[in-house]
Amino acid sequence: MIQAIVFLPLLAFLIAGIGNRAIGNTAAKAVTTGALFISCALSWVVFIGLMSGDPARDVVVAEWFSSGAMAVNWTLKVDILTGVMLVVITSVSALVHLYSWGYMAEDPDQPRFFAYLSLFTFAMLMLVTADNLVQIFFGWEGVGLASYLLIGFWYKKPSAWAAAIKAFVVNRVGDFGFMLGIFALFMLFGTVDIDTILQGVPAAKGATFTFLGWQVDAITTIALLLFVGAMGKSAQVPLHTWLPDAMEGPTPVSALIHAATMVTAGVFLVCRMSPLYEASVTASTVVTYVGALTAIFAATVATTQNDIKRVIAYSTCSQLGFMFFAAGVGAYGAAMFHLFTHAFFKALLFLCAGSVIHAMHHEQDMRYYGALRKAIPLTFFAMVIGTIAITGVNYTSGYFSKDAVLFAAWESATEPGRVAFFVGITASLLTSFYSWRLIFLTFFGEARWAGSEHIQHAVHDDHHHDEAHDGAHGHDHEAHHAPVTGTAGYHPHESPLPMMIPLALLSFGALFAGAIFNSRFVGGDETAFWNGTIVHHGAFFESLHHVPALVHWAPAIVMLIGLLTAWLVYIRNPGFSTKFKAQWKHLHAFLYNKWYFDELYDLIFVRPAQWFGRLFWKKGDQGLIDRFGPDGLTGLVAEGAVAAKRFQTGLVYSYALVMLVGVAAFATWFMVR
Repeated sequence: MIQAIVFLPLLAFLIAGIGNRAIGNTAAKAVTTGALFISCALSWVVFIGLMSGDPARDVVVAEWFSSGAMAVNWTLKVDILTGVMLVVITSVSALVHLYSWGYMAEDPDQPRFFAYLSLFTFAMLMLVTADNLVQIFFGWEGVGLASYLLIGFWYKKPSAWAAAIKAFVVNRVGDFGFMLGIFALFMLFGTVDIDTILQGVPAAKGATFTFLGWQVDAITTIALLLFVGAMGKSAQVPLHTWLPDAMEGPTPVSALIHAATMVTAGVFLVCRMSPLYEASVTASTVVTYVGALTAIFAATVATTQNDIKRVIAYSTCSQLGFMFFAAGVGAYGAAMFHLFTHAFFKALLFLCAGSVIHAMHHEQDMRYYGALRKAIPLTFFAMVIGTIAITGVNYTSGYFSKDAVLFAAWESATEPGRVAFFVGITASLLTSFYSWRLIFLTFFGEARWAGSEHIQHAVHDDHHHDEAHDGAHGHDHEAHHAPVTGTAGYHPHESPLPMMIPLALLSFGALFAGAIFNSRFVGGDETAFWNGTIVHHGAFFESLHHVPALVHWAPAIVMLIGLLTAWLVYIRNPGFSTKFKAQWKHLHAFLYNKWYFDELYDLIFVRPAQWFGRLFWKKGDQGLIDRFGPDGLTGLVAEGAVAAKRFQTGLVYSYALVMLVGVAAFATWFMVR
């Protein structure tokens, strides 16, 4: 069964990718979507079986390679941690495939798109079912490749391929750290098998090795190197800059990459290697602080963005910070719980954003929205469900998982934990503010569609189409000769059924997944549920139910403050935000420009690299190697040929003169000698 779950998407990718236009759009879509729904159904069977007490098992697919002392098998690991990831990945991916039937209906390259989606899913499944680090790395690089292909899917758009390259390059930085971590683990333990490594961690405590001339603690160094890989893949500061740019891909890609799958790979890795992080206080502290910094950084930036997808992208970045600081304080169960619930409500928000963009003729700027709740009521309803879940309204999914993360940070009773708690509470307030800001700007107030070029184009095209239609049928409507202004000519419409079914299913998950699975992940039955797959402190998790009253109510209080503030600024007093921006223009510019990280990297890394590149190209390659190498030799021969050509005049007296000069020279030399 596990083989079918993992390899069906690969088979679908091969059929759709190789068949491409030969098999046509419908066949490619049917094969890929069908394979994913079968994988999804089987994943739920496996997950429910594991919850009901099925034993964890390793399924050997093949011998992969052996080199000296290193032997690596291709093995699929089936335990509850894998089970959680399987249902998250296949559920979201299957729904994204279905949603894409509607969203990508007019795209000429549908088979290629669906093939890439299936390849991405296969790589992600390889990553989470791996029982050794080399296999994890194979899946890790696979999702990197697939995300590059998906982000740059519209490769004729310069911004799309630039974003794809940026994602690829930034991830390589993290992957270099991950590779060094794997090499160091093999050096220390003599194996890349995860179970063997984790069993050997207690014995390896205190071991040191020389790194860049220093004696360093082996476990801490390895944990930090692996975390560098996790930071790249999960977009943690300072390797986060690729994530917002990745919005250049089609919206279903944003939902798949940024909601449930690729960006959670780093969280999964830290939880899978939890005994390693438990053995190093330093590494856990770094994880906590990086997570907290990312949570607050992304939340502040999201409050100022105007692009609907970028707001949700920064929101993802922020929520990943929550997952990491939960893991940093030792609450791996809470981190995985938030990963699980976040998948549902974040995929829902992205797909709702896609539905809005679809209705608004590909306009993504929220300043040109407004008054959409009556035009697209089902999308509005679904987006509100996603918003109440992410802001943590009582008894929704986000309420259970986010509160567990915040309470765990408080109960850890360490300085990093308390810092993470207060940062997390502040980030929660901002989450509530920017999430409701998105709702109010998009669905409430007056229609601001007139300013949008996209909408104007749509109205103009329809106007000309109608005019041609009426001319052909002998009609003459005066209205058609009126100038096309305002929004009168444009009517947003609800998305087609294939796009609405995933919204309904994800809405259910966003509302009830937390309540259904709370007791299993963190709420009492977690010891039996996790069954030793992650480090679990029973007493610590028990203490989450007995936090002080103020701590218990803090998430709900800040959620209401954020909602009220957004209502006052965007509904009650719509002009306030403009005045605020004018008064605090430097603060707004700082946040709007994402704390100037991109500009800083451009200054420190990009420009010096380009300068060195130009130096080696112009001075080194052209100026030195080519000049004195091939270009120099050919130049010498050419110059010699030009000189020799002067003597070849074709006139007899010229040749006679040369002969005479030659004889004279020969005679002179003979006499002198």
